[in-house]
Amino acid sequence: MSRPSFRELINGEKPVLVDFYATWCGPCKAMAPVLQEVSQNIGDKGTIIKVDVDKNPQIAEQLQVRGVPTFVLYKRGKIIWRQSGAQSAFQLQRVIEENA
Repeated sequence: MSRPSFRELINGEKPVLVDFYATWCGPCKAMAPVLQEVSQNIGDKGTIIKVDVDKNPQIAEQLQVRGVPTFVLYKRGKIIWRQSGAQSAFQLQRVIEENA
């Protein structure tokens, strides 16, 4: 079975938090354990996916991601929340649960 495409993932009923990051970005690395915690806490209420802006420049350009990390929450293909910079686990979990 093939992996779902970015478009298929963000068009679902459940909220999808997209973490736009870069391997060279310090704050992005610091967010890894935070995202792990959020993922465990939300269970199947939502999905978190990571998109490397250097490997996926077309998506980053389309969404005008100018800085990393940038977090974008999708539901049914629409952007419902967006924030740049490091975020707390509490903030990310709250925004996902509010939209679940």
